[in-house]
Amino acid sequence: MNKKIQKFILSFLDIFYPLFKPFFNKQTYHYLACGGGNTIFALALYYFFYNTILHQEDLDLYIITFKSHMASLFMTSAITFPIGFYLTKFIVWSDSTLETKKQFFRHFSFLIFGTFLNYLLLKLFVETLNWWAMPSQILTTVIIVIFSYLTQKYISFKKV
Repeated sequence: MNKKIQKFILSFLDIFYPLFKPFFNKQTYHYLACGGGNTIFALALYYFFYNTILHQEDLDLYIITFKSHMASLFMTSAITFPIGFYLTKFIVWSDSTLETKKQFFRHFSFLIFGTFLNYLLLKLFVETLNWWAMPSQILTTVIIVIFSYLTQKYISFKKV
């Protein structure tokens, strides 16, 4: 990541840190701010794909058909994964000494697991319990964010 961009993001985040200092250390605050921003972006993308691009209709790729809530999940993940990786690597866990290749592999592995968990939870909430897709995605996101924080802190970007 360009050092100017990194410095700009950190400077911007640090403007608001005094409000959160009584509750979080700076690294946890950066994680919540970056992850929260990417999560809000992901939910907006999910809504956009689900309602505007797919019009809540299945996506037929001829060899496989995806239900609209699943197709929206996969399209959203393809965009937010690289953004999330760069924010976590260069803003949140910039002091990690693991080589980038290992960080990327671990981050990607947890993305695959998180996407699979998201898939299962959406199937449960939307297809089995007949809940609406958007609230189901929000609840699923909350569950996965907690999982993601713990795995990134203790595995993907741990200090060696």
